[in-house]
Amino acid sequence: VELKKLVYLYLINYAKTQPDLAILAVNTFVKDTQDPNPLIRALAVRTMGCIRVNKITEYLCDPLQRTLADEDPYVRKTAAICVAKLFDINPELVEDRGFIDQLRELLADSNPMVVANAVAALAEIRDSSKTPDTVFRLDSNTVYKLLAALNECTEWGQVFILDSLASYTAQDERDASSVIERVTPRLQHANCAVVLSAVKVIIGQLEAIDNPETVRVLAKKLAPPLVTLLSAEPEIQYVALRNINLVIQRYPEILRNEIKVFFCKYNDPIYVKQEKLETMVKLAAETNIEQVLLEFKEYATEVDVDFVRKAVRAIGRCAISIESAAERCISVLLELIATKVNYVVQEAIVVIKDIFRRYPNQYEGVIGTLCDSLDTLDEPEAKASMVWIIGEYAERIDNAEELLEAFLETFLEEAPEVQLQLLTATVKLFLKKPVSGPQALIQAVLNQATTETDDPDLRDRAYIYWRLLSSDPEAAKEVVLASKPMIRDDRNSLDPGLLKELLGQLSTLSSVYYKLPSTFVPRAVAAADDDGDDDEVANGNGNSAGAGVGQVASTGGASTSMDMLGELAAPAPAAPTPAGQASGADLLGDLMGGMGMDVVAPGASPLMNVMDMGSGSVNPAPAAPGSILLPADKGAGLEIAGVVARGGAGAPVYNLTFTNRTQAPLDGFQLQFNKNTFGLTPASQPQMDPVQPGDSRSCQLALTFSGNSSGGVASATLQVAVKSPRQNPAVFYFNDQVPLEAVLVAEGRMDAAVFAQQWQSIPAAQEHTQQLPVSPAMANPDAAARALGAANLFLVSTRAVPGTNLTAACFSGKAPGPQAESWLLLEITFAPGVHAVKVAVRERAPAGLAALALTAVQRVLSRAQ
Repeated sequence: VELKKLVYLYLINYAKTQPDLAILAVNTFVKDTQDPNPLIRALAVRTMGCIRVNKITEYLCDPLQRTLADEDPYVRKTAAICVAKLFDINPELVEDRGFIDQLRELLADSNPMVVANAVAALAEIRDSSKTPDTVFRLDSNTVYKLLAALNECTEWGQVFILDSLASYTAQDERDASSVIERVTPRLQHANCAVVLSAVKVIIGQLEAIDNPETVRVLAKKLAPPLVTLLSAEPEIQYVALRNINLVIQRYPEILRNEIKVFFCKYNDPIYVKQEKLETMVKLAAETNIEQVLLEFKEYATEVDVDFVRKAVRAIGRCAISIESAAERCISVLLELIATKVNYVVQEAIVVIKDIFRRYPNQYEGVIGTLCDSLDTLDEPEAKASMVWIIGEYAERIDNAEELLEAFLETFLEEAPEVQLQLLTATVKLFLKKPVSGPQALIQAVLNQATTETDDPDLRDRAYIYWRLLSSDPEAAKEVVLASKPMIRDDRNSLDPGLLKELLGQLSTLSSVYYKLPSTFVPRAVAAADDDGDDDEVANGNGNSAGAGVGQVASTGGASTSMDMLGELAAPAPAAPTPAGQASGADLLGDLMGGMGMDVVAPGASPLMNVMDMGSGSVNPAPAAPGSILLPADKGAGLEIAGVVARGGAGAPVYNLTFTNRTQAPLDGFQLQFNKNTFGLTPASQPQMDPVQPGDSRSCQLALTFSGNSSGGVASATLQVAVKSPRQNPAVFYFNDQVPLEAVLVAEGRMDAAVFAQQWQSIPAAQEHTQQLPVSPAMANPDAAARALGAANLFLVSTRAVPGTNLTAACFSGKAPGPQAESWLLLEITFAPGVHAVKVAVRERAPAGLAALALTAVQRVLSRAQ
């Protein structure tokens, strides 16, 4: 047997370079699958599965079917894994020969290891299949068979079974409690992977339990095993902490009383310390804030500068998230400033600036202490923060003019973010104290910013301020001194939808990266693309070419209203208007660009007669949009194509393709969205290999609704800024269009009685009607309901229109928004044999949403099915 193992191992490696000669050994493999020794039979089928040569697969089928039903469990478990290997080579062959059905039968096998291997094989095939639901779907009978095998499996067999159980949706609360009870003993296992997989199953089942007290009691059982994981090796601690950070965003009370176990030890690696710091910030509450602040203050005296900075920032985050602790946090920050340690002082100033934003007009008494530290500032972010404080509270600082004048002496040598803040702070000072001193300062800084700098962002912002101040100072006050949005608690920074998905991926790489598998696993990307609404086709390395859905807008002259904070500078507006142009208001109108949207005129009735349906004028279907968002000539050689679509998990995603037309590699792309109607913002930055000259790379960004809303009239326009460090400091801007059907949320179903009440409560003046062409397949209510339901516009009811042969169907949907979601009510009228419908939409807010809904309905119903 040992000699045969060596020979087979040689054949596996030899077959990679000489596939034709490897076929000569097939007869030996087939013969060995019938050997009396089960070890030989298993070895033969394993070797045939490992030889990844297409010509051998047809010879493998008969021996594999025989060994799947072998009397020896060792042979059966080996054959189960071989099915997954064969599927990877030839999926059609596996389906045609019924191997998947045989694997399902093995789920009821008497040997637990056979069950575990069958589960592992089915899970692998499901993840690679274009129709995963038909491969491996758990029902209650199968679940209890797996639970029965769980206790007798090896530790890795338990991991496979638990990972599969995590996808099971309990039928009711009793079913969920039963699963949790059977899985709970796994929390005491010595293997960390088993523990985390068990935690994943329990958290998934808690969603099916409605009783808060039951959920609290069951969730408490997760605390001891999670704490125990922190006594393992540093690498395991890091993975455990990343998973714990996800769990406490959903159930913070689990570990709130265990916060001491997250205190950093002197010999912890820096990556463990940083994760513990993040965990403590999330667990901080009024009951334990004193302990937490004492720890953070101690960390601020460490020798690792980066860790010290994060500790100071953590104090600020606690102040922002826990209002009752803000004053205590300010006191700790002032104590740190008193240490006169340069980098501590500068980080504290940055943090205090954010606290001022969160609690305006409450803690301004510390400004004097901050001003005493001006001479020590040498980092751009700290300088910019201090300048912002001076400009924002200029009326309360007696010597604000002198302080700004000291900064302005080196204006041209400062970093761009400092220059921008100095410009804005000087304008604020002038508007708050319009006397001779500030007037001279503003004149000097505007002259420098417009004539002596090469930064287009700085120059164009100066031009806007100049025109505003010279044409209408009152308008300038409204713009520059407008109230600012309050900073929000960023401790639970993940979107709830993304968090739910990641909790289902505990103990995998997704829970460490905080990204869905489709964003970094090529095969998962391909499967997600096949299941989604987009037309991307993934190639071998996970790259894909996207087909645009949103209409391509002009990439030049991006709006100056874009508030690009962070590393991306403010966008460059168009050139200033020539002398003699009417006014500063006209200049702003030019710079803002065509952001408006025509609203469909309200109709008098949602119904139409047959003559209107057949002969009335019908608006043409929207033109097929292009996919190039940023042409290479506008992006200095960087070309971007993309589309916002609904991802496989139902959440919106941004499918982007970066093409490099330059002579050097491009990487490290960073995207930022401007304020938009739906508050869309990327959940993460693009993660992909460098784009070589002449090559293209694709990625899929998960989007969340946690960004800032633009307010006002609803618009599909999405303004995007993008930069690559290789093209630094260039920042490029382009516009995209967000299809409403890609962002409608899943909670849009409405009861018929509630729909009727809501419809009647909305004035008829807020009804918008339009006659739309549809494809022949969509000209009946049933087909239209299926298509619109896939876009989260749900059928409420249908009725016959009295006295006609028309059918009216009511639909409801809900549009997302960072502050509040907006209901959409639609009535679509169908006539037999007519390839057009009449759509009536009633909306409450925001204005313009009905126009987006009409366009979305037209897109969905114009598709040929």
